Amino acid sequence: MMALQVAGGVLPPLPARGGRGRALFRPPRAVASGAAPAAAKEEDGKVALGGSGVAVTKLGIGAWSWGDTTYWNEFQWDDRKLKAAKGAFDASIDCGITFFDTAEVYGAGVSGAINSESLLGRFIKERQQKEEAEVAIATKFAALPWRFGRGSVISALKASLDRLGVSSVELYQLHWPGIWGNEGYLDGLGDAVEQGLVKAVGVSNYSEKRLRDAYERLKKRGIPLASNQVNYSLIYRNPEENGVKAACDELGITLIAYSPIAQGALTGKYTPDNPPKGPRGRIYTPEFLTKLQPLINRIKEIGGNYGRTPTQGNVVPIPGAKNAEQAREFAGALGWSLAASEVEELRSMAREIKPVIGFPVEKL
Repeated sequence: MMALQVAGGVLPPLPARGGRGRALFRPPRAVASGAAPAAAKEEDGKVALGGSGVAVTKLGIGAWSWGDTTYWNEFQWDDRKLKAAKGAFDASIDCGITFFDTAEVYGAGVSGAINSESLLGRFIKERQQKEEAEVAIATKFAALPWRFGRGSVISALKASLDRLGVSSVELYQLHWPGIWGNEGYLDGLGDAVEQGLVKAVGVSNYSEKRLRDAYERLKKRGIPLASNQVNYSLIYRNPEENGVKAACDELGITLIAYSPIAQGALTGKYTPDNPPKGPRGRIYTPEFLTKLQPLINRIKEIGGNYGRTPTQGNVVPIPGAKNAEQAREFAGALGWSLAASEVEELRSMAREIKPVIGFPVEKL
């Protein structure tokens, strides 16, 4: 099986020509900008998150689907899905992927059967009972309307740490901008760093303006804004168009790409006759999948013609893995990429296909 990375996104399994395939994905190399030369160091197969000094594997695993019963898993969660998620975790560690992204709202309350943080914490504990395992955790604060001020960030973080079973996490992010303002939340991130509860802080779904404001507010306290996690894939390139990617590069902020395989649409798994179920079916409709099919076909056609090339920097994709097979496919992607001309061909084809998705606050 093969995979490749284009515009921050991972395109998994592609059939290789001539027998067993090798990975097509060369992970992004962080590129230092003049504004923040320390933001893009790459050492020992890892990449630094912004200027924080925290290094993670160049590919992470998203745990959005773990425990969820509203957007993923066909509205159900059972022992089979639990074992599959555990398999995804173990396979990732086995393959050298040690960066996991979760959030307090994933699988929590009305959105699922069991909190994703709790599952990740359980998987880490079970693994470490067998052997020493290095795991870098990223989780997120939900800027709910009834949460006010910096103290709410610390309270939520401590609850997340309790679910995860750890004393600190590598990265804590504001999941989305608050409707009443973000200054208190950003101050809370700074407090979390100073209290030793987190090693780095970031934001998610932040527009260019909000990103710059957050960067400057934290900078006054001597704390780098490590990352901005946004929706970014071959067919959803808003970060390139709305100034977010350019601002990240300028300021030395790592862009973490969620849904880099367009929630499975870019895998070829779904067709006009077999669209995804649940909420994704309203985005990736039979009509949209019909338009997407030529791109999928072309990806498969050129799957065997690849070469090493320089890649876009400062991006860490975090595709979601529901099971061990998916995790291994993503891990096998590390180290390779398509030729530049092939990447541009796919990007050109993808420009004509834009799904109606995105977080509304991206435009604010």
